[in-house]
Amino acid sequence: MTPAERALAAQVRNELALLAYPDRPWVRPVVADGTTCADVLVIGGGQSGLAIAHGLRRDAVTNVAVLDARPAGQEGVWEHFARMPELRTPKEQLGIEFGQPNLSVRAWHAARYGSAGWATFKRVPRQDWMAYLRWYREALDLPVENDVTVTEIRPGPRPGILAVDTSRGTRLARSVVLATGFEGAGSLRIPDAVSQSLPPDRYDHACTPIDFGRFNGKRIGILGHGASAFDAAVEALRSGAASVDLCFRRSALPVVNPHRFLDAPGLMAHWPALTDRVRWNIARHMRTFDQPPGVASFETAIALPGFRMHAASPWDEVSLDGPKIRVTTPRDDFYFDHVICATGYAFDLAARPELRGLAHDVVLWRDRFDPPADEKSAELGAYPYLAEGYEFIPRRPDDDWISRVHAFNFAALVSTGPHSTSISGHKFALPRLLRALVRRLFLEQQDGIIGALRAYDELDLVIPSGIQQETAHV
Repeated sequence: MTPAERALAAQVRNELALLAYPDRPWVRPVVADGTTCADVLVIGGGQSGLAIAHGLRRDAVTNVAVLDARPAGQEGVWEHFARMPELRTPKEQLGIEFGQPNLSVRAWHAARYGSAGWATFKRVPRQDWMAYLRWYREALDLPVENDVTVTEIRPGPRPGILAVDTSRGTRLARSVVLATGFEGAGSLRIPDAVSQSLPPDRYDHACTPIDFGRFNGKRIGILGHGASAFDAAVEALRSGAASVDLCFRRSALPVVNPHRFLDAPGLMAHWPALTDRVRWNIARHMRTFDQPPGVASFETAIALPGFRMHAASPWDEVSLDGPKIRVTTPRDDFYFDHVICATGYAFDLAARPELRGLAHDVVLWRDRFDPPADEKSAELGAYPYLAEGYEFIPRRPDDDWISRVHAFNFAALVSTGPHSTSISGHKFALPRLLRALVRRLFLEQQDGIIGALRAYDELDLVIPSGIQQETAHV
């Protein structure tokens, strides 16, 4: 931290102390097999995981564990495989500060760069966002444990307890939150035409780290039209690629971003109150129309020599033709030295090791909602039908442990909206999740409230010796 960042962090902590009342510990510890269980265990230490940990602490829930598979300071996508120059979200909508201005990215940016810099951009630069998250974690002293991989979530030693198997042993928790973004609900989507026709060293997926330096002088083909496609194209050309041909199925690039329509307080705050049919058809619309690539990445790509874009050009066939990769589309044949699939993620809970034990035992949208024939979607029907607090709903009453797992990730797409768990949705989604987590903790100890109330003996009034007796004789 710079001196200004340290001063801002101290100010944040002082403000939190001023605003903390009531802050006395209230959650009774729960012990199982001689181990004190975490009240909440969060998987993922990126922006959502950090905000969840801070939000719980604000409610005086302090026995919280946050686990992340990556090294400290490398959580999330921002410096793992994200390549965009700036976030997609308008800077005004960033909201993990929970209404505390000095905890906001704007206050941090002013401390680091000076107050004038904020007006010079529309969206926060990607690397600055990651730097802000590092500062956020340190300023709040949040309990993130890095280099820990979760391998399974299963029933614990007794009802009400979950066992979370990790690369460092088994942890016990009363609730688990999946704060794992897009990758936490499925696997990389790589078309069979690519994976079954090419050796692994001839293709990459855009959502993985890529050594772009090896593309110097090469012809690169990219499949996809989204942000990661254009980001990869820019990186390849800047690394010396001879050419990049970006192909996609649609007849034209999207130019309207429907996500911005959803950025409305009423809609995001009360999404769970919408009927199933409305929620379903919003998800269908987003699948049909999608969003355009990031403005900065698009403008950079089309200005670079060697960049070409091909609409209505799905890859019908991919094959090796000697040392070259031949790609056949409805419009033309292309020859590349290497290809990149910017094709996103395939939703599949069972593809995640930590979710295999519950993937087939949760209620899905197709179990709860039968749309009209012209609105059906097998893909959307396979998403879990989540409760209001993002918790899975078990198919069988005997599997009630499943309801203690909250999917604050891509799995929530249909139930709570396509971006409720992303940056622009945090302002409204986090309180909903936190209420569910804290409510469970509270209700599970309600049997002790009356006894604790009767035993409460903390003095509020101290009467001088003798006064009580004198008063009694008046």
